[in-house]
Amino acid sequence: MQEPLVSIISINYNSAEQTRELLESLKSVNYNNLEIIIVDNASANREVELLVDEYPMVKFIMSSENLGFAGGNNLAIEEANGEYLFFVNNDAELTPDCIPPLLQTFKDCPDAGAISPKFHYHSKPGIIEYAGYSAISPFTGRNTTIGANEKDQGQYDELSMTNYTHGGGMMVPMRVVDKVGPMPEDYFLYYEEFDWCEMMKRAGYKIYYQPKALVRHKVSASIGQDSTLKTYYLTRNRILFMRRNKNILSYFTFLTFLFCFTVPKNVLLFTVKKKYQHLSVFLKAVTWNFGFKKIPQF
Repeated sequence: MQEPLVSIISINYNSAEQTRELLESLKSVNYNNLEIIIVDNASANREVELLVDEYPMVKFIMSSENLGFAGGNNLAIEEANGEYLFFVNNDAELTPDCIPPLLQTFKDCPDAGAISPKFHYHSKPGIIEYAGYSAISPFTGRNTTIGANEKDQGQYDELSMTNYTHGGGMMVPMRVVDKVGPMPEDYFLYYEEFDWCEMMKRAGYKIYYQPKALVRHKVSASIGQDSTLKTYYLTRNRILFMRRNKNILSYFTFLTFLFCFTVPKNVLLFTVKKKYQHLSVFLKAVTWNFGFKKIPQF
């Protein structure tokens, strides 16, 4: 029986070298029926064009504008032919045996809407980044990453249901996309995979974590750990996620916590640390959700 076609989809934005490293890692993957799609999200530099000749078997899509994480992936979905879509960050590298366990899980668990592999930190071999997610708190709008920063000693080696996929690596059948729709594009960056998982769960699907598949992740390599862009979109989209996915009582409980604790704490921290740009975008991210729609320049 022929292996199902898997479309590997990744976004490039001013990070051609990381994309090259991802493509090199795919040469060692023990799965033959692959389609690889790279979406360039209107990079300011054109280094990705050098990869087009270097990797002739890869389908490159050059977007004329930066569509964000969801928009870029949705552009690829329109061009994908795979029965299964494997969304992978370009700062991640697949291990050789990553794909078959994910496909087997879909066979064994027909209720699966999306599956993520186990994640290790690329820079810290053997240290877990992700082994599933807890539920998002109705008070804080935050959740925790199961296993984060623990040494991998096999303590998370059982297939399990989880609350959300890891956006850096998640496999979704095309039939699920056809039923629930593409990734929500309201977010631009961060939280869109959480929202998509909520859409799947409302449609009757479950989300799984498969530890037999492994990805090594470089973690915010293209954005940076101390980025105002990250501060803005994590803050804005946390509130947006709660608006879209919680009932009125839960949402107002969250707003009480937000304005009584989260906002004062962050204003104080950014002021004490003299991170005034972060303070500015943090406040703009909060007010965006209440009618102020201008997005700051980064």
